[in-house]
Amino acid sequence: MVIDSVLDTTQQASVGPYNYVPTEWVCVFFVVSYSISTAIHMGQALKYKLWWMIPTATLSGVLEILGWSARLWSSRRPELLTPFEMQLVGTIIAPTPLLAANFSILGKIIYELGPQFSRLTPQMYSLIFCSFDIICLTIQAVGGAFAAQAASENTSADSGGRIMLVGIVGQLVAIVIYAGLATEFLLRRKYNAPFRRQIIKFGKGQHPISKEMLQLIYGMSFCTICLFIRSVYRTVELADGWSGLVIATESYFNWLDGGFITIAIYTLNVFHPGIYLKSTHTSQPDDDEFIQRYPFKFPL
Repeated sequence: MVIDSVLDTTQQASVGPYNYVPTEWVCVFFVVSYSISTAIHMGQALKYKLWWMIPTATLSGVLEILGWSARLWSSRRPELLTPFEMQLVGTIIAPTPLLAANFSILGKIIYELGPQFSRLTPQMYSLIFCSFDIICLTIQAVGGAFAAQAASENTSADSGGRIMLVGIVGQLVAIVIYAGLATEFLLRRKYNAPFRRQIIKFGKGQHPISKEMLQLIYGMSFCTICLFIRSVYRTVELADGWSGLVIATESYFNWLDGGFITIAIYTLNVFHPGIYLKSTHTSQPDDDEFIQRYPFKFPL
């Protein structure tokens, strides 16, 4: 009985701040998966000279590697606070640069298909959404730092969790608005109903959306859904509290954070803007050019 009591006490102490011990093979899997995707993203950014993909998708992968490497460390030494703090900050902020890549890609898609159908100009998508993304990133990082400090001082991390929750909710709202604007743009283009009246020049009329562009749009839509699901999970997790059931359940984190971000980052590898945007047709005026004035009316 005494031995069993001592063993139980030791096991409780060894769990540390997670309330569970991270599974080693799961951590190895995600470290390897993110490493492969990040290396591919770096190669694609260099190959297609899309430098903005380095501080977005590539950086996201690097942060995920750091976060999951820290969890791997914790799987062997779960009582240590340093790897817990590293994974806490790393995994909470890592998807933010990936989301910024989605915002930038949408702006480039709009530029290719017709800015007149968009509520915002292509440049405004990058400016507004990426700026808001940086704000959310900062809030999450600050909240993570507060939570990590509280964990190191063995005090309640709820205040840091609430700060992180603000950043996550802001990011979730940004995804919803981004998806809404993208949907509106595609509908307006489909029904030939631009947002503003202007004179547009085309060579032989407006070209239909190419097969390659459709594939890119489908890929980006799927990537956005993955990011949305992860944000919903994180919102529920932090709203449930630092000592809640959700944050203390490893399988939720592995599937709904690690799993969906892995799918999202690989989706962007497959449907990479360097591959699909370069093959799309950009209309240019020629000898048969004509002028078309679009009406205001949106037939929906």
